[in-house]
Amino acid sequence: MDPRAHFATLARYNQWATRRLLEAVAAVPEADYRRDAGLFFKSIHGTLNHLLVGEHLIWFRRFDEGVSPRMALDEEAQPDRAALAQALLEGVSRWQPLIARWPAGRFGGTLDYTTTQGVAASLPFAATLAHVFNHGTHHRGQVTAALTALGHPCPVLDLVYMLQEEQRTP
Repeated sequence: MDPRAHFATLARYNQWATRRLLEAVAAVPEADYRRDAGLFFKSIHGTLNHLLVGEHLIWFRRFDEGVSPRMALDEEAQPDRAALAQALLEGVSRWQPLIARWPAGRFGGTLDYTTTQGVAASLPFAATLAHVFNHGTHHRGQVTAALTALGHPCPVLDLVYMLQEEQRTP
């Protein structure tokens, strides 16, 4: 399988799952949205903000621009929840076009970057890209657990549901 096809699927899934999660989160009252739910980044807001910082403000720039921003992983990049949701939706929409631009051979290379602590790093390109999508899945799972714990409905986010949905859509 062409690695671009595999990662394009992960990028579509990232976009689909993020959109579904944000639709569910939109119905959550502000107090529950900001409540410390025992997550690593405390609240639903803190976790979504971390996704913006990690996936879009740091990793996307490393992959797209070769730039390594120095940001704290818990830095509040967007305090407004509507603006945060919009930034996440815009961010997830940028991965597929980026992946489509890379030649297949790029996936066998390395990604050279600087960590948020300023240390030079070089990791396998494809595995590191997989990390970005896996990381998003991990934190979306935390948010769904928080939604459930707070008594709110949460969406089903399994990849196979997206694939089934795609098969049904002409």
